[in-house]
Order: sequence, then C-alpha cells, then structure tokens
Amino acid sequence: MQQNNDQIQRFIFDATDIRGEIVTLDQSFLAATNHQHLSPWCKSLLGEFLAAVSLLSETLKFDGLLTLQARGDGDIPLIMAETDNLGHVRGIIKPAASAPLETLDLGDAALPDIIGNGVLVMTIDPKIGDRYQGIVPLENGTLAECLSDYFERSEQLATKFLLFSSPEKCAGMLLQALPAQKVKDQAEREDKWNTVVQLAKTVKQEELFELDHATLLYRLFNELECRLFAGKTIQFKCGCSRKRCANAITSLGKQDALELIEQQKKIDINCEFCGTNYTFKRKDIDTLFGEDNQPLH
Repeated sequence: MQQNNDQIQRFIFDATDIRGEIVTLDQSFLAATNHQHLSPWCKSLLGEFLAAVSLLSETLKFDGLLTLQARGDGDIPLIMAETDNLGHVRGIIKPAASAPLETLDLGDAALPDIIGNGVLVMTIDPKIGDRYQGIVPLENGTLAECLSDYFERSEQLATKFLLFSSPEKCAGMLLQALPAQKVKDQAEREDKWNTVVQLAKTVKQEELFELDHATLLYRLFNELECRLFAGKTIQFKCGCSRKRCANAITSLGKQDALELIEQQKKIDINCEFCGTNYTFKRKDIDTLFGEDNQPLH
C-alpha cells in the first residue's frame, strides 16, 4: 500500500558509492494540474517535469527556487516546473494556438518532437548569490534520458533518471554514482553501477504508484545493502500574490496602465500556475502610481 504519497526520500547503497532518490506526487500533482483543464496526455507530460524537478531539488543543493523549463516552437512550446528548497512545487504547460490543451494527445512522440526547435533549461535562483543556468540538450527521446545525459556530461558522474506519470499521479527515481571512496577499482565500480541500474530498470509504473518506498526498494534491491532515509513532504504551493501583480502593472508604466483601465474599466491578471484572479480597478491603479483619481490625458 502506498504510504509515501507526496514525499521524496534519499537512499544509499552502503557497500558501494551509489546514492539514490525516490519521489511520489499524488495530491500535490493533482493540485498543480486540475485547474489547468489539461488533457490526460498533457497531465502526464507535466507530471514527468514535476517529478524531475523534485528529484533535481535534492541533487542540486540550494536555498531558493529551481526551475526546469522546456521551450521551443513545437505543439507544446512551453513546459515549466518549479520547486523551492522546502518542497513546494508548481508547473504549467502551454500549447501552440493550434493545439488545444483539453484534447491534445501526441501519443509516444519524442520530447524534441513535442517541443520542436528549442532548449531544456535548468535554472537555480538562490536567495543569496548569483543565478545559475544550465542548458540541457534536447538530444534524446525522453526527459529522463536528457537529464541523465546532462549530468553525466556536466558532473562527470554516472546518473540515471526514471520518470513515470499518469493523469492522476507521477513518480520518479534517481540513481547517481559518487566519487570513489568505498570501491576504488574501476571495473568493480562499473559492475556495481550496472547491476543497480539494471535492477532499477525492472521497476513498473504500478509498483512506484502503489507500493511504499521501503517496500519498493526492498523488492528491487534486496540483495544489496540499501538504506532509506526519512522523507521530505512535497506540496503544491503557488508563489503568486497581489503584490507581484501590482509590480507587473507598475512595470507597464502609468500611461499604459491607465489606458487599459479606460478601455476595460479594470485590469484582470490570472495566475497560470494556480488559477487565482487578481482584479485592479481605477482606484487601485491610482494608489499604485501615488495619485488620486487624476484624469487621463
């Protein structure tokens, strides 16, 4: 029985230099996607990104915001998933004008074909310090393969992502070889890595969705010394606010903001991540720009 819904847990293999993470998103996934009116296929695709960004958050230690974004000129020109160091996730998926989200289904299309001519970008915005951005080549058929190759190239560490998603739930597993400490012989290191990866690749989606993490890891790696650590809760939380929307209006400038008010009588801003609507009327605009009902000239 699944008891680790909306949790991410780290695990290690005591006799090897291999670490791992496992995550399952249930209510957090539904909360992040239900208001977007997505087709089952689109929900599943966004689920892979939400599972991936959760795994990345425990791999790339940071205090701030981590964003995984695919953008291009294909049927889905934008997919974005975000998390912070506290486990708060959110995400959006936006189609081309000719591809309605409610019915879109591209079947088993490869990720580069879905995104089109584009890039996969990983961005860390720390609370303190400089922003980091990594470009992940869209050279493989799946998100898991793209991320696995990226880490092997950039970190020079063997890495394996496994991602699974349905319209109701998403999950993932990460395996990564660590610098040699316990096992020095290169041939032995490669043999242990290949063994762990081959065992992990036998996992089925229904196992990740239905079994608790401890039971699943025992089923996969019972012949190895696998130790599971306490979990961290994952939950949907949007960072939007009326203040942020007000800042966006301020950035338009007074003239443009007042022209919108004259045309529409109000300015409505809808958060794409959570569906919240923020309405600004003339008096709100006057307050933003420090004026009291000055006429538009």
